[in-house]
Formats: sequence, structure tokens, C-alpha cells
Amino acid sequence: MDNEYIKKEDVIEEVSQSPVKKKAKKKKGSKNSNIFLQILNGEFLVQDFVINNLTYVFFLFAMFIIVISKGYYGKSLVKEMETTQVELDAKTAEFVETRAKLEEATKREILIKKLEARGLYETTKPAKVIRIKRESK
Repeated sequence: MDNEYIKKEDVIEEVSQSPVKKKAKKKKGSKNSNIFLQILNGEFLVQDFVINNLTYVFFLFAMFIIVISKGYYGKSLVKEMETTQVELDAKTAEFVETRAKLEEATKREILIKKLEARGLYETTKPAKVIRIKRESK
């Protein structure tokens, strides 16, 4: 059957002699299952539509990776902000406690008692300001 010329009448006779096969009705879910099988087998990757739009597919894949990485980066920033806020709260509490201790230690009555041991006493006369007038040239 290498490159033979076949007459049209011979083909018509062969077709008319062969028994007619009835087409089996397809189920409604067969098209969806066929697409699902193509995805599982990887056959959809060799279709012309996918090959022609391969750059767009790579672009979508890159955008998908960027979105995922942005989500992880956002989560890490939120976690870092929370830890920084906890540290700030601890430092604020420490500052308030230290300031309260300083105010307690530098009260007037306590200072007077500590300085009496050295022989220093609180003055009863108000302080005077000494002003010197300068001559202008």
C-alpha cells in the first residue's frame, strides 16, 4: 500500500460493506474527567495553547511566587513588630520604676537627713543673687 492510487468507487464500496457502528453516548462527566486526566498525565502541557502562551504561564508562576513570599515577609514583619512592642513595654516599665526610685531617693527630707551626718544643714535664709553691672565701652 505504498503510495497507490485508490479509486473513489472502491472506497465507497468498502464503506458501504462495512457494518455501521453505533456511537456510544458519552456521559456528562466524561469531558470533565478527560480534562482531569490530561492534567494528571501532563498532556495539557504539550497542547498548542499552552506552548504558545508559555511566557505568560511563566509570568503567572513568578507572580504567584512573589505573592507567597510577600505573605511570608508580612508575617515576619508582624512577628518582629510584636516582639519589639513587648520589649518597648518592658523598657517603659523599667523606666517608670527607675524614675520612681530616683524621686524617692532625692526627696528633700531624705537629702536633709543624709547631709546632717556630714555637718550640712538646710538654710533658712533665701539665696541672694549678686549682680555686677558692667560698663559699656
